[in-house]
Amino acid sequence: MSADDASGRIPATEPDLSVQLGPLALSNPVMNASGTFGYGTEWPDLSATRAMGAIVTKTLTREPRPGNPPPRLHETPGGLLNSIGLQNIGVEAFLSDELPRLAALGPRVIVSVGGNTADSFASAIERLEAGGGTQIDAYELNVSCPNVARGGHAFGRCGEEAAAVVAGARARTRRPLFVKLSPNVTDISAIGRACLEAGADGLTAVNTFLGLAVDIEREAPVFFRGGAGLSGPAIRPLALHKVWELKRTLAAPLIGVGGILTAHDAWSFLLTGAHAVQVGTGIMHDPARAAAVVAGLADLCRARGVTRLREIIGRLQRPGAESQA
Repeated sequence: MSADDASGRIPATEPDLSVQLGPLALSNPVMNASGTFGYGTEWPDLSATRAMGAIVTKTLTREPRPGNPPPRLHETPGGLLNSIGLQNIGVEAFLSDELPRLAALGPRVIVSVGGNTADSFASAIERLEAGGGTQIDAYELNVSCPNVARGGHAFGRCGEEAAAVVAGARARTRRPLFVKLSPNVTDISAIGRACLEAGADGLTAVNTFLGLAVDIEREAPVFFRGGAGLSGPAIRPLALHKVWELKRTLAAPLIGVGGILTAHDAWSFLLTGAHAVQVGTGIMHDPARAAAVVAGLADLCRARGVTRLREIIGRLQRPGAESQA
């Protein structure tokens, strides 16, 4: 018997961190952002992978892709520019070499899928369904891929094209589908609505913001393709605002992502309306960062008297509400 039991005091109970992400139940709301964690099987002890609610894989395409030529990363004050080009091993190698080890780790498995045409997304999903069995829990569609059939701009910048990707994927799976939205659009809610109407179960907000780095010695862009994606703490207020926009206009499960480093950051996204969060650039500096956010959320719950974390989701007051009370 513990000292607390012997004294008659009731031991403090652990807060319930579980959340419901549409049809997907998670033990806690913290996962990694795709592309920052490999396939999820690298150094699981170092990264405390088993503490996470879900693992999101590096984006997979039907066939392997070599990615962009270097340089691929460039640090900025408060952020990181990347131009990886969706380098990946392809669906077949993932199914045979990575998925069995990934599924054995314990957290839910969300496979990120990309492609250059709506049909290539669908083909990748079809093969993953055939070979993944019960080891895959959900998919995240990376619609920031360039659509080669429409001149190279991203699917996620056009509601009609994003919806076509979702519809093709939905026709091939009954598993939960989440769409990772681009922030580089005029009306993110319109894109999100099109995806939901086409069969998506939820939305991930957001992918990276477009940025540019210049090499003044060469008088040329640092990256081969010119622009690149900015992530990290610098984009957190921008990403948080996108979640707020989506929450105000759409009734859908949301995954918040963008510059989350601490439990306080994650708490802000949950209050704003995200049902779960992803940690990205922070993991590249500290592999155990996502696990630290999980532990920090439990600490915040205890400090604030919150017994069930899901009770704070969307609890952010509207501007001026407090002064009117």
